[in-house]
Amino acid sequence: MLRGKARLNVEWLGHSPGLILEQKPLPPARMPRSHRRNESSLASTLKTLLFFTALMITVPIGLYFTTKSYVFEGALGMSNRDSYFYAAIVAVVAVHVVLALFVYVAWNEGSRQWREGKQD
Repeated sequence: MLRGKARLNVEWLGHSPGLILEQKPLPPARMPRSHRRNESSLASTLKTLLFFTALMITVPIGLYFTTKSYVFEGALGMSNRDSYFYAAIVAVVAVHVVLALFVYVAWNEGSRQWREGKQD
């Protein structure tokens, strides 16, 4: 609390001590644009992450068993032991492809959001 001359100087400037310390939050319906854009950006990023997480789980495992059974043992007639080895190589390559796609999509999404933010 200001007293004496200091209080008079502050009041003379058009401010009172109570208003200096008070900060009123914005009503919930009037959120700033940047906050809404951040929420949509977060939702988009989360959807992308969940999509590539599902791909990372299903694609390598599916390709492993599919290539082992149908391609290497079925079509090429390889032994059980050899088909495990080559199917594992296919699964590892699939993991790398999914990771590369994720990096590409995340990079483009980040640069798009950066450009949109820069235009405002």
